[in-house]
Amino acid sequence: MNYVFFLNSAMLGIGLAMDAFSVSCANGLNEPEMKLRRMSFIAGVYALFQFGMPMIGWICVHSITEYFTAFQKFIPWIALVLLLYIGGKMLVDGIRGGDVESEEVKKLTFTALMIQGVATSIDALSVGFTIAGYNLVMAIVSCLVIGIETFFICLGGLLIGKKVGTKLAGKASILGGIILIAIGIEIFVSGAF
Repeated sequence: MNYVFFLNSAMLGIGLAMDAFSVSCANGLNEPEMKLRRMSFIAGVYALFQFGMPMIGWICVHSITEYFTAFQKFIPWIALVLLLYIGGKMLVDGIRGGDVESEEVKKLTFTALMIQGVATSIDALSVGFTIAGYNLVMAIVSCLVIGIETFFICLGGLLIGKKVGTKLAGKASILGGIILIAIGIEIFVSGAF
């Protein structure tokens, strides 16, 4: 593990957390009297999903690459395509201002929170492709970095939502999209050449 590994993990965490940040802003706006304990629980749910989805993706892809070693040379291409798609979608949603996941929620129930957790982290499943070359320890550390960052970013989103609403939600999607596209290009260049 080196500086580039931690930098990539941190940047992935920031990029992937932007959807959850947008939803957190909306949740904070809808519950302005939310207590710190509830905010920590909500941020923790998002963090758990953002930790778990890339790990599940890594397990799936890692299993495949052990059986089909020829598949490994396609990982940079797959990572590039997936991150360009995810990042591009976030970028377009942010520019249009029509991010479906940031719609207001009247009352955040446990079921709604779980649905939001899946919806904001499903793109993180594909990150398993981008970290498929990591060993188990590196994959866990990378996913922990992503999860911890998501927790604090979402906690910040809830606080911001309580104070200023969802004005930053679209810009968060733009920033997240740009970061994911940049990481996709970096992974492709370093893996393909």
